[in-house]
Amino acid sequence: MYSAIAKNKRNTILIMVLFLIIISGLGWVASYLYGNWTIVIVTVVIAAAYALFQYFNASRQAVAMSGGVQIQKQDNPRLWNTIENLTIATGIPMPKVYIINDPAPNAFATGRDPDHAVVAATTGLLDIMDDAELEGVMAHELGHVRNYDIRVSMIVFGLVVAVGLIADIFLRMAFFGGMRGRGGGGNRGGSPIILIGGLVAIIVAPLVAGLVQMAVSRQREYLADATGALTTRNPDGLASALAKLEQNSKPLRRQNSSMSHLWIANPLSKNQVQRLFSTHPPIEQRIERLHEIGGTF
Repeated sequence: MYSAIAKNKRNTILIMVLFLIIISGLGWVASYLYGNWTIVIVTVVIAAAYALFQYFNASRQAVAMSGGVQIQKQDNPRLWNTIENLTIATGIPMPKVYIINDPAPNAFATGRDPDHAVVAATTGLLDIMDDAELEGVMAHELGHVRNYDIRVSMIVFGLVVAVGLIADIFLRMAFFGGMRGRGGGGNRGGSPIILIGGLVAIIVAPLVAGLVQMAVSRQREYLADATGALTTRNPDGLASALAKLEQNSKPLRRQNSSMSHLWIANPLSKNQVQRLFSTHPPIEQRIERLHEIGGTF
């Protein structure tokens, strides 16, 4: 676990560098096509400032986007006590607790470190889980907190949004503003191949960002499952909870693909293409791994 925490701290820096490279590449393409190299400088400066802003504010954005409402113990003693008992057992600070009014069963954790963590659950999750299953889900989410997955996921969330926004702006500029060369008219270099290549790069960049998001999330889910199972010493509780999540799978009312990797189960509509590019590993594989862990106790 300690090696995983150290690795996640390194990954935070590597992911930020990777996304800044992607964003810088977008700025370079736009600068070349428009014949104005100021664009790449402005893009990188804004992206760096945005990354810093997201480091401190992405958790609040995620909660707001999901429609979460912060609660205290008297608002939902069952959820509060479950989380409080787990934090006492693991020695981490009590996170802020949110409930999301949504019939789709799901939960997520976010924040930049255990001292600034947020844990949220939907009303749908609370309705269908028994106490052991709820404990398993919350132990999974607190596993993300303990392993610093929340920091990595938060940075990915913010930068995926940034890449998508910048790419969208450049596409709108391309189609509605025209590609101006240094001389003030015509496409940069006059080559349709360069123009097409630039547009392809702008379109592909968000896809690359999504693939990074998917790769980061899948391994983090397996690790959080294992951490949660070791915390409760009851992997069957989490396995049963995951089975219920699969059986009662439904998309959230307020869907947002940029934060889909934060949830314990895929919160989006599930067609075959989305399953292939899901930020979550198949639930049946997660359950199988939990049963293997249970066999070692």
